[in-house]
Amino acid sequence: MVTTTNSFGFSTPNTSANNDKIATSTATSENKDMFTKLLVAQIRNQDPLAPSDPTQFVNQLSQLSQTEALQQLAQTTSASASVLQSLQVMAMGAQVGSDVSVATSRVRLGEDKISGNVQLGGASTATSLVLTGVDGKQHRVSLPSHGAGALPFTLDPAALGLAPGNYSISAEASDGTKPAVEVSGRLDSVRMSATGGILLQVAGVGEVDPSSVTGFNGKGKSLAASDI
Repeated sequence: MVTTTNSFGFSTPNTSANNDKIATSTATSENKDMFTKLLVAQIRNQDPLAPSDPTQFVNQLSQLSQTEALQQLAQTTSASASVLQSLQVMAMGAQVGSDVSVATSRVRLGEDKISGNVQLGGASTATSLVLTGVDGKQHRVSLPSHGAGALPFTLDPAALGLAPGNYSISAEASDGTKPAVEVSGRLDSVRMSATGGILLQVAGVGEVDPSSVTGFNGKGKSLAASDI
């Protein structure tokens, strides 16, 4: 696969969109020329004593024009989507180095602390974070009571005795609900996937989809919550 590098340093696959567009346009033109030739031949060879209904020719030509218009619309939509994706990559690339918040069900623990929020739908007198390692062992961390809204937390892996590695993370409120968990981390890089999607590398989380981002917190943000 041929790749190109833009001014932001992102390597992106060449999808041959221009070649596809040219091929589609050529095929459409050939189909229209063929239809016109067949239509003229049909008119010339019709029985003079029983001519064909001219509305049939008009309907056929109208259908061809509609098909051509739909193909052109599809090409325009595809081109617009490509431009929009490029703009999104550049916008995300400008945020590299910033602290971002992402909704996630997994974390990657190392020596550094991890901060985030539990999004409570209502007041909770006893909220717990549940971290599950690859070995299936659960580690529960108690959080203070809090009203509805964002309950901040900071995890210190060393203090909690959590070995470096990947963990699933979830939260449980006192009413039995499982509110969403957001983790904050530095946006390290932006890349295009093999399928053309955008992937963000976030410290402490790993690669996430841009739709998982819930906030941009600026650069050099310090941990605000109390250590756990």
